[in-house]
Amino acid sequence: MEEKNMQEILQKAEVLIEALPYIQRFNRKIIVVKYGGSAMVDDELKKSVIQDVTLLKLVGFKPIIVHGGGKEISKWVGKVGMEPEFINGLRKTDKDTMEIAEMVLGKVNKSLVQMVEELGVNAIGISGKDGGLLKVGRKYSDGQDIGYVGEVKEVNPKILFDLLEKDFLPIICPVGLDDNFDTYNINADDAACAIARAVNAEKLAFLTDIEGVYKDPADKSTLISELTVSGAKELIGGGNIGGGMLPKLNNCIDAIDNGVSRVHILDGRIPHCLLLEIFTNRGIGTAILGDSDERFYKEEA
Repeated sequence: MEEKNMQEILQKAEVLIEALPYIQRFNRKIIVVKYGGSAMVDDELKKSVIQDVTLLKLVGFKPIIVHGGGKEISKWVGKVGMEPEFINGLRKTDKDTMEIAEMVLGKVNKSLVQMVEELGVNAIGISGKDGGLLKVGRKYSDGQDIGYVGEVKEVNPKILFDLLEKDFLPIICPVGLDDNFDTYNINADDAACAIARAVNAEKLAFLTDIEGVYKDPADKSTLISELTVSGAKELIGGGNIGGGMLPKLNNCIDAIDNGVSRVHILDGRIPHCLLLEIFTNRGIGTAILGDSDERFYKEEA
C-alpha cells in the first residue's frame, strides 16, 4: 500500500480514537439539540445536521431535536399577503399567524422525521401539545402583549422518556397549550432549554448563525472555547453581550443552574459542527459549564 494511502487511513483511525473517551463518557446520556438558523434552510447543512444527530444516536447517545422554523414561517406569512411583525425580536402572533406557524412547523417537523428515517433510525415527530409536553402562559415583551407567544410554565417529559426507552429519536416542534387549551408558538431556544432541564440532559446544543461567544464581539479572535457560568454572568454584567446572544446566554446559564451538565453554542453553518464540538479535544464553538465542573474539552488549548 502506498505511504500516502496508509497515512490517510491512520489519520482516520486517530480521529476515531480521539472520539472514544467522549463516546464512553456520554453513552446512554441525553443530548438536546436546538436546531435552527441557516442550517434549516440550506439543504446541504440540513443533511449534515441530521447525519450528525443520527450518528450520535447510533453510537449510544439519546438525542432529542427541538427545531425552530422562523424563516419559513415569515416566508409563508408573506405568501398569504400578511406582514410579519416583530416586537423586541419576538414575532407578534395573532390567531391567523398562529395557524400559519403551526402548519409550517408541522411541515418542517415531518420533513426532519423523513430525513432521519432515510438514514435508518426510527424518529417520531411531536409538538409540545402532544402528551401535555409543554404547558405555557402568555409571554409579554417589556409589558407588551404580543399575542399567541407562549412562555413555558411546565414540562411533562414522560412522553419523551417513553420514546427514548423504545429507541425512538424524538423531534419536537415548539408549540404548546395554555390552561384554556389555546395554542401558542414558543421560542425554540426557550423550549429546548425547558426540555433539557426536564429530562436532566447531559448536554444542550444550540445551532446558531454565529461562531460562539466572544470576549469582544468586534474581534473574531476572542472566541471563548470554554466558559463557566460565573464567567458568562461577568460578560453579561460588563455589557459585552447584546442582541440575540443575550437571551441565548441567559438560557444557557438557566440550563446549567437547573442540572444540565454542559451547554454548547455552535455555528450551524459549519458542516458537521456537532461532531466537531462533541468528539474532538479542541471543539469549534463555545462550551458553557458549571463553575465547579472539570474542563473536559480543549485540554490542548
